[in-house]
Amino acid sequence: MKKAKLYSAMFLIMSASFSQSIVGTWKTIDDETGKVRSVVEIYEKEGKYFGKILKLYREEGEDPDPICDKCDDYRKDKKIIGMEIISDMKYNKKDKEYHKGEIMDPENGNIYDCKLWIGEDGTLKVRGYLLFFYRTQTWLPFIGE
Repeated sequence: MKKAKLYSAMFLIMSASFSQSIVGTWKTIDDETGKVRSVVEIYEKEGKYFGKILKLYREEGEDPDPICDKCDDYRKDKKIIGMEIISDMKYNKKDKEYHKGEIMDPENGNIYDCKLWIGEDGTLKVRGYLLFFYRTQTWLPFIGE
C-alpha cells in the first residue's frame, strides 16, 4: 500500500514537472473555421525551442504539398511540410513562458515575435506580435490518428 502511494506521488510530481514543457506535437486550429490545419512538432535544441510542420490538413482543391511562395527569407519556394516555423524560443522560469523567438505564418510569409505557454487546460497558447498588436491561437496536443 505504501509503495502504491509512493508511486502515485512520484507520478504526480513528474506529471507536474513535464506539464509545462511545450516539447511534443501539436494540432494547429484555424481561427475562422475551427478546423485542424496542421501538426507541428516542437523540440529543444541547445537550450532553445523550435517548431516545424509535420503534416498539413488540406481542403479539396488545395495543393497537398505546397511551397512557401510568399516567404521573403531563406524559406522562399521551400516546401511547407518540414518547414521550421518557430525559432529561437527561450524558456523564462519566472513567467513559465517561452519567448524572445519568432513564428512565421507560411500562408502569408509574415514573421512575428512570439510567446508560447501551456494553458491550465494543457493546451498550447501561441501568441504572435506585430508592434503593439497580437493574436493568440490555441493549439491542441496531437495524440495521433
